[in-house]
Amino acid sequence: MKSSFVALSFPALLATSLVSAFDPNRKDNLAVYYGQNSFGATHPTDTADFQTNLSHYCEDDTIDVFPLAFMNVFFSTGGLPEINLANTCNNVDNDVFEGTSLPNCQFMASDIQACQAKGKIVTLSMGGATGAAVFTSDDQAESFAETVWNLFLGGSSDTRPFGDAVLDGVDLDIEGGGGNGYPAFVTRIRSLAEGASKPYFVTAAPQCPFPDGNLGSVLNAVGFDAVYVQFYNNFCGLNNFDNADDFNFATWDDWARNTSPNPNVKIYLGAPASSTAAGSGFVDAGTITSIIQETQAEFSSFGGAMLWDASQAFANDRYDQVVKSALTSSNRKGSKSNKTSAKPQKMSRFFRF
Repeated sequence: MKSSFVALSFPALLATSLVSAFDPNRKDNLAVYYGQNSFGATHPTDTADFQTNLSHYCEDDTIDVFPLAFMNVFFSTGGLPEINLANTCNNVDNDVFEGTSLPNCQFMASDIQACQAKGKIVTLSMGGATGAAVFTSDDQAESFAETVWNLFLGGSSDTRPFGDAVLDGVDLDIEGGGGNGYPAFVTRIRSLAEGASKPYFVTAAPQCPFPDGNLGSVLNAVGFDAVYVQFYNNFCGLNNFDNADDFNFATWDDWARNTSPNPNVKIYLGAPASSTAAGSGFVDAGTITSIIQETQAEFSSFGGAMLWDASQAFANDRYDQVVKSALTSSNRKGSKSNKTSAKPQKMSRFFRF
């Protein structure tokens, strides 16, 4: 990276008591990517802070959502995808399923389930900055959705990388190749999830320039539950928050309320978790707190924050806790209304399964 289903009115949402479990209707959720060992990659000699087991990062109530990054190749050996979770699991250092390049990460099942038991959700992030994530047709995309469903979500297969752990949805971090086929992919995932015994979520992680070059048309075509906008590595990054001509959360909020097929989609403020997590856009603890409090209060589509990534946040004096504290303290005070957030919203049953 670097690359709604409860019928609550918006005012009632603000009055809801703070809880530790993930709730898609709230404004103080924190999503933190796990899997790429970003700190270890940028600090190769500082082995004490290399990425560790997923369960280590969900021991407290700070993080609500863990997108696992990444499924970086869609069509590999044997027609199955590849996943690469850096030092946790990859197809070089770990066994692969016979006839494929898909690593067997079933030892992660207990970690995933432990996080889910605490009310957190764990999703699969597809793509990434170097991902081979391209569809040639809608038919191919729909077929791949069935593969993803069977390998990672509510389906069944003999080649499930996370064993009997059932992930909670998919995240599209598509940073190359365009959006061809992705509306069909999302639609098929939604169809497969209808009537399931648990909810499944579909999110996206576009870069902040609007519209996103790869996901812009996809976001306009199908409904997403949340959009983790990357406000870094671009002119519209958090480091330009005070420049209204650059920082464009207002543009994303307008899209969410007036263009998105899901008018209740939540926009997350995406940030690097340390100065080494991105080329630009990192801001210190005091600045991110101020930005979160102002943005959360102003925009009705605000759903929380996203950080890249867990390894960087933990190594940077638990930057994730700083962000979560800003989200919850601001939300506890309630939001002020203005022209972008005056209209109450009803939470739809359609976009969450």
